[in-house]
Amino acid sequence: MLHRKLLCAMVEEESDQSIQSIGFVVRRQESLTGRDRPRPRALSEEYNNIRVSPNGHRLSEADVFENIQIQSLLDEDSEKVYSRFLQVHRCYDLVPISSKLVVFDTSLHVKKAFFALVYNGVRAAPLWDSTTQTFVGMLTITDFIKILHKYYKAPLDKIAEVEEHKILTWKQEFVGMISITPEASLYDAVKLLSKSKVHRLPVVDRENGNVLHILTHKRILRFLHHYIRELPAPQIMDDTIEELGIGTYTNLASATYEMPLIDALALFLENRISALPVIDAEGRVLDIYAKFDVINLAAEKNLQ
Repeated sequence: MLHRKLLCAMVEEESDQSIQSIGFVVRRQESLTGRDRPRPRALSEEYNNIRVSPNGHRLSEADVFENIQIQSLLDEDSEKVYSRFLQVHRCYDLVPISSKLVVFDTSLHVKKAFFALVYNGVRAAPLWDSTTQTFVGMLTITDFIKILHKYYKAPLDKIAEVEEHKILTWKQEFVGMISITPEASLYDAVKLLSKSKVHRLPVVDRENGNVLHILTHKRILRFLHHYIRELPAPQIMDDTIEELGIGTYTNLASATYEMPLIDALALFLENRISALPVIDAEGRVLDIYAKFDVINLAAEKNLQ
């Protein structure tokens, strides 16, 4: 929630017609297929002038193109610089060379799926329907919380049935997986994350349908932070998070160490939040209980 609000505050809404063409870096382009694969930029006088870094090291083409891009952004209106930065970078720029991506078939048992999330240290996984040969949705920690909340007071025999449920049985209706292509800009990704009110956005190669990466608000912010000291700072960077409206200041949901777990799970679902501050009798924050902490219950391999 905080990551989403922070990104929305930093990225000013602009018309697509205002986007200017600025050269940008494309990494790992060899994994893209089809005619839309980005073509390397021709070397220019500007390239040759900055081929060697101040410390005397020879720069790679990717580093040189990044430097050219940063220099181009320095001439932009500082109040729109973060929007411009995200507009000229593609989702593909955030795809790592090597990473772990877990995909579940909808015929997999729910219990095994959540245990696999814990075992692989991931918070969500795309769902693949072998019948239609398409991705149909995402399995997240929220699904696990819904299961625990729904069957909390159910008889043991009902809970035992849940452990044998397949993902297809539990989800019942798949509304489709919200995704984005690697060629799309990070600006479009931020808008889609905000509009759809989702925390994870799969990057899907439209040529072969493969999921390349899972974008999150946190990963986009980390990418922006990597270059933020090289960009002109807009006025909002001098404002406080309260002045920008980032965070929750009224009707704050919280928990205590004495609160039953089922009540904490209900707060997650009712308020659509990802974390609860754990407070004492005086209202002092002692800890944070996050959604991801709930998935550790699956490590016990027994919902009962």
